[in-house]
Formats: sequence, structure tokens, C-alpha cells
Amino acid sequence: MVQLYNLHPFGSQRVVPCKQEPAQFCCGHDVLFVASAAASCGVEVFAVRREGRCEPLGSFATLGPVLRMAHSRAGDYLVTIEEKSKATFLRAYVNWRFMSAGSSRVCVRMVGHKMEESYTETLKEQMSIVEMALSDPPLCISCCPVNGDLLVGCKNKLVMFRLKYLVISQNLRVLDFERSLILHIDNFIPAEVAFCARHIAITTELDVLILKLVQQNADRGEQCTYQVSTIEKPVDGGIKDEDLAAHSLQIELDEFVICQKPVELLGEESKLCKIPVTLESTELSTEDKKHFEVQYLLFRRFTPDQSPFGFCEETKLHSVQFLPVYQTGSSVTANEETENKRELLSLFCFFSLPHVGYLYSVGKLVELISTYQYSEKSEQAVLTPQFLHVITSESLQCFTVRCSAAAARDEDPYIDTTVKACPPVTLDVCTLRMQLFIGPRAICHYKNHIILLTKADTEDITERRKPSRRMLSRKADSNKSRTNSESEPGWNLYIINTVSTIQLYREMVDYSRTYENVRTESCIHLLSEAHLLVRAAIMDRSFFKSDEKEELLRAFRESCALLGDCYSRFDTKDYHLALPYYRMSGLSVTEVLERRVSESDEIQAYERGFIFYLTHSLNEELNEELSKELADKVLQIFYLADPVQLPHIICSPCMKNVCPLTAVKYLRKVEDIMPSVVLTLTKAFMALKMGDLMMYECEMNSHKETMLACGFVGQPKLLRECKEGIVIPTEFAVHLKAMQPGLLVAATVALHENSKIELEEADMFFKMLCNNGEDTVPQLLVDFWEALLVACSQEEVLPELLLRVTHQYVWRISKKQLPETKPLKTTEDLINSCDHFGFIFPWVTFIMSMESPLGKDCPEDISKLQI
Repeated sequence: MVQLYNLHPFGSQRVVPCKQEPAQFCCGHDVLFVASAAASCGVEVFAVRREGRCEPLGSFATLGPVLRMAHSRAGDYLVTIEEKSKATFLRAYVNWRFMSAGSSRVCVRMVGHKMEESYTETLKEQMSIVEMALSDPPLCISCCPVNGDLLVGCKNKLVMFRLKYLVISQNLRVLDFERSLILHIDNFIPAEVAFCARHIAITTELDVLILKLVQQNADRGEQCTYQVSTIEKPVDGGIKDEDLAAHSLQIELDEFVICQKPVELLGEESKLCKIPVTLESTELSTEDKKHFEVQYLLFRRFTPDQSPFGFCEETKLHSVQFLPVYQTGSSVTANEETENKRELLSLFCFFSLPHVGYLYSVGKLVELISTYQYSEKSEQAVLTPQFLHVITSESLQCFTVRCSAAAARDEDPYIDTTVKACPPVTLDVCTLRMQLFIGPRAICHYKNHIILLTKADTEDITERRKPSRRMLSRKADSNKSRTNSESEPGWNLYIINTVSTIQLYREMVDYSRTYENVRTESCIHLLSEAHLLVRAAIMDRSFFKSDEKEELLRAFRESCALLGDCYSRFDTKDYHLALPYYRMSGLSVTEVLERRVSESDEIQAYERGFIFYLTHSLNEELNEELSKELADKVLQIFYLADPVQLPHIICSPCMKNVCPLTAVKYLRKVEDIMPSVVLTLTKAFMALKMGDLMMYECEMNSHKETMLACGFVGQPKLLRECKEGIVIPTEFAVHLKAMQPGLLVAATVALHENSKIELEEADMFFKMLCNNGEDTVPQLLVDFWEALLVACSQEEVLPELLLRVTHQYVWRISKKQLPETKPLKTTEDLINSCDHFGFIFPWVTFIMSMESPLGKDCPEDISKLQI
């Protein structure tokens, strides 16, 4: 489904000052090439400046009328297919900038010509025309945007030319081509080709075939070519048998039109397309010679459009093209060092029928991303990282694309988590604008410029110039129309500027507000489009040099906040996305609450997304404290929306400023409905904060110590909190140390046994609780070790525990150091409760009975050390 919005992606437009009617045109890095359709064959060159201003740079002549043309940024060359005397020629124009600047010197040479002997320093500042001889007439061409290699489509084959540089002297390098590979494809006449990073897309009138050249080892190179040709031989035989069978029915079927069945084959299945491809290497034998084999990625066959009036003969594929997306590090946090790297991240392929277009991802995974339904017959389309521009007989249409969503997932496969999110690739595309034009014929794209050729038919010009007043005679009317149609050229070449990403983003955000209280899905959809628009701009390689860099980053964070608002405010199935979008926005919990919570005392209904965000955020170890007013508001929210979570929310470090009296009031209401040990402990914690020791003792005496220890497992933050990786005891833990150390140790053992605290964290916890240094071991920590030896179920922890307690016993005996507090367990307690402790040897009893200084100072340590 394609949704339609009436936005304004197109800005100003200017007319390109061409002297003659264009036949072909294309964009270079910063220039526009226009090949004329007149008898005086040539190419005009225009510099494309800011805001779409075009300044003529010059022109140069061609051999004949230009049938196809393309520019390669790598190598900065222009390649054309030209016709002269009913023959077609393939030519590449190198150093064309010197010719367009006024130089009349031209060098014409053949591909493969040895230039070291004839090329001199004086000839480097001139245009070179490289002629590439082919055994069959060239039909279509494509330049690889990654390395500048050239692919030429001919009948039953594709010819690849490798771009290379010849070093003539120390200060002179000359661009040249080398015919490196030929792909033979039987019974396949390409109408269009696209070429990018060894990926090849070929279309006929109704078939699309996408291949990839996979490099192999040198010793396997010849085998690859042989295997491709021999594997397909049985298929050829099968086709001949079918042809023979079909021939017997030819007499009966003469009055019918036979159409092949539509087919879509992806990945490995595309090998079944029965189109054999044979590779022929024509590269000179060198040490770095590369060997390839063909990998089939996609094959799709369409059928002509059918109607009650018969078959539509105009059903043909057009506008096949690749769109590469390059790796630039993290979409938002990348640094400028990665800007110049051209590592391919994702690759997309687009092709179109007259009434529907298809966008595929053909990089890591081959899959259909989007389908575009046009309102009328399309003539041509051009794909950009942010938009799909389509021309019909009467309009220029702008569609959104999902390339940035797919590329973001290629860059970060774990993007769909509670930390990060991105609108789905399956999100319905939308039409942003349908701009009316008279007779659009061709289109191309460069950065934020669209070059559009329009040509009005004679009747269109007549209709425009027809007088509105009916008193004129028919003869006068006819004469005036004929005069206008003959004198007016009827064509224009426009350069249309697309508005900046920020401007269109702002318009989308403003437009989305009209749907806030009416259509939830449309509001989320439009904000998702705005988010993807900004994300695509950030992922572009020119982002680091953009004047809008900081503004784009702010817009990205703002779009995340707006999407977080939507998912937290609306009742949608994807409510959980409120959490990652708010996190990516950089907003604190306080800022989110201020956006979503009303200042009045009115009871509001809060949706699942907002509760989900608050629950996860407050349960994390955040270095943020809410104000008393906001903390009390959070209590009210959870009491109404999710009362079970109330004890856990109160224990959050963010809720330190909560009013204890208000907290107890809500806890008592919840206790009447759903009592629990965690709730009781939370009430006791609040009583401590209020200084109400009677209430504290009442709550603590309502359960046995064993139940209380288990209760701390349900909410460890009652005892400890974590700040920047440091475990800090709470007021509750400090009070238990003084009044109920046995319960504190038992609770900590329970936390360790339930993987709520690590052994090293427990060590730090007790040392901070007892105000001991890192090198001093408090007796409470030794009590914890001994209790853990009794209860520990993890065999791998026991040796470490035994080593620690043994070391502590030996240290205190040698230093004659008494424990600062009375040990919780005696020697008899340990012997009776744990198999790790044995009976006391007689010599220990003898030493202790002699009242030696050693035995007198450390009797318990000696006994525990022996057992």
C-alpha cells in the first residue's frame, strides 16, 4: 500500500540554457552533460552550482548522434554509444575538462594501444577519446560507481572493461581501459544493464537477471568457466525437447499469444532460471590476474499487462539501477576518519514496469524490500538514498524508500533491541508529492538536484496557446496555433532543487501533528518517514562535511523523542519501542516525565508504552534523581497502572527524593490487594527513612528471617545500589549491620546463590559497609564467606572461598589480630553444618589448654584453621 501526503520535497527550478534540443543527458560529479539531438552532433557541458545554477563550461563534438551516455566519477570519464553511417561506436572521453575549457587539442586512440612511446608531457593537458572496438554493436552501458569499471551490453554477451592507470613518467599517469572479461549469455538481448561492485543487473523487455562475480583462486579459475558451461548443457537439451514438443502443436496455436509464466527466484533458487552464463577471461596473463565464477542472485520474469481489449504491447521493464550504501561506522557516532573509506555496506537494485516498481536488497541477503504502485504509466525512474523519483506522462512523483532502514540493520544487526531501534523495512512507502509537468521524457539525479527533460506534443502547445475569447474566427485561431507550434521549441531541460533534509523533516513533523488525535498509525508512519529521512542523510558519506551536520544530529534525536512520545501515548502493538526511541533521543527520565505528565492533579490514563519505558528505566542503575514532585507523580502513575511494580519502583536510585509517607500510603493500599515480602521490606525501608523505628520493627517482625532473606532476593536494591560500577550499601543495609547482622549475611548469601551479586561485589559491599580499606577484611565479610561455604551450591566457588578464609585465619593468627566483632558462627556451628569442616585434632586442644599466648589470643581462628 502506498500512502499519499501532500508535502513539498521540490524547491526551486531553473532552465538549463541548452542551445539545441537534448537527446541524452547525464550528471557527473559536479557537471551536467547534454548531447544534442540536432544534426550538429556534440555534447554541451554545464557546471552545476549551488541552488541549481548552471554555467556553460564548453562543448565538444561527437562522432555521430549519441544513443546512450554515462559518466563515471572514478576516473572522471564520459562514455557514449554513438551512431554513424548505420554503425554504432563505443567511445570514452577522458580529460574532457580541458576540451570544455576551450582547448582544441584532441587525442584519439584505441583501447590497448601502447602509449608509453607516443604519450608525452605536452599531451597530458588535452582531451583523449578512447575508442573500444567490439565484435557486436553495443546496446547499453553502465559504469561501476565503486572502481570505475565499464560494462557494455551486446547481443548474447556482456563485455567488461577494467579501468586502470598507466604510469608514463614520474609526474604523469594516463587513464586507460583493458578488456578483462566477457560474459556469454545465450539467447539474451539486454535492454539495460547496471554494474556495481561486481554485481550485474540485466533486463530484457520482461526479464530481470542479477548476477555477482565471485573471485576465486588462480588454480580454480579455468575450472569455474568450464563448470558453468557444462552444468547448463542438460538444461539446453531440455529446452530443445520442449521446443520440439511445442512445434507439433504450432498449427493448433497459431491464433493464440503464448506468454510464459511469471517467475521470481531468489538466492540459490535463481540458478533454476535456465539462463546459462559462460565466462571468458580476456585479461592479459599477469601475476595478479583475477579469476571469477558466476553467482546467481535473482531472476524475475513478468508477463504483459492484460486487459479486456487484449495485451498491452508497451509492458517493458525500465530504469534498472544499483544504489550502493557505504560503511561509515555507526550511523550517529561515526567519526570523520571513516568518511573517506568506501567499504560497501549495502547494495540495492531497482527496476520498474510501467505501473509498478520493485526495490530489492541484493547485498548480504536478497529480498524484496518495497513495491511501488504508480497512479499512471511511468516513463522512467531514478533511485536516491532518500527518495524514488518517477516521471509519468504528466507528473514528477516523489516516493520514500527503505534503503536507510535496511542499511542500518546491515551495519548493526542488533539494532532492534531495548537500546536502539529503527523503523521496519516493511513499513509502507508513501508518495510525498505529485508535481505536474507537461510531457516529462527523461530524468537523472545529482546530489539534491533533479534534471528533467520535458517535451510537449504539438497538440499540447496548441492547447496552451489557444485564445480564450471565442469571437476570433476559426481561420485566425488555426493560423495562430500553427504559428506558435512551429516557432516554439516545445522542450525544456529543467534542474529542480530538492529542499534540504532539515526543511522537509520539519514539514513532516508539522504535518504529523494533524494526525495526533485522529489517526494514530498515520502519525507514527509520518514520523517514521521523517526519522528515516534524517537517518539516510547521516549515513551518507558527505555527512561529515555537511554544513547541517549538527542540525541533522539534533533532528535525529528529536525524531527519536517524537517517536518515543507516540509509542508511549498511543495504544499500539509496538508499544515497547518507546524505550529504545527515548534512549536514542538522549532525554533523561526527568525530561521524558515532563513531556508526558500533566502538571495538574487530574488522574490521567497512561498507555502500556509509557509504563514499559518507566519500568525499565527506573529498574536500571541510573545516576539520576527525580525531584520530589516527579517521584510522587511516578508513585501515582504506577499505583493506577501497575501496582505490582510499586515496591520495585520505590527502591530505584532515581526515587531517592520520594516522600516516604506518600510511599507508605500507596504501599498499604497495594498490600490490601496483593501482599508480599518485598512490599513488607519496602515499607520497613520507608519507616527507616521516616525515623519510625516502631513501624520498622513491626514490619520486620511480621515475617521470619528466612522469608525476609528471600524477600531481599526479590529486590536487591533494598540492600545495595550501583553507581559507576561501585557497589554502595543502602541505609537499610547499614541499619541491618548494626541491629541484625545475621539477617544481612543471610540475605547476601541468598543474593549470591541467586546470581544477584558476584563474589567480588559482595567483598566490596561489606568493606564499604564496615568502612574498611581494600586491604582490610572485616569480620562481617568473613562471616559471609563462612556462611557461603555452608550454603554454596557452586562447586567452582568453593576452592576460592576456602583459600580466602584460610588466608584470613593465618593472617589474624600471625598478627595476633582479634576480629572487630563477634563471629556469627562458632567452630561447633561450622562442624555441625558443613562437610568442609572436620573434627579438631588433639594437639590443637592441648595447645589451647596450656594457655599459650597464641591459643589465648586467637582460639577460634586456630580451631577454624585446623578444621
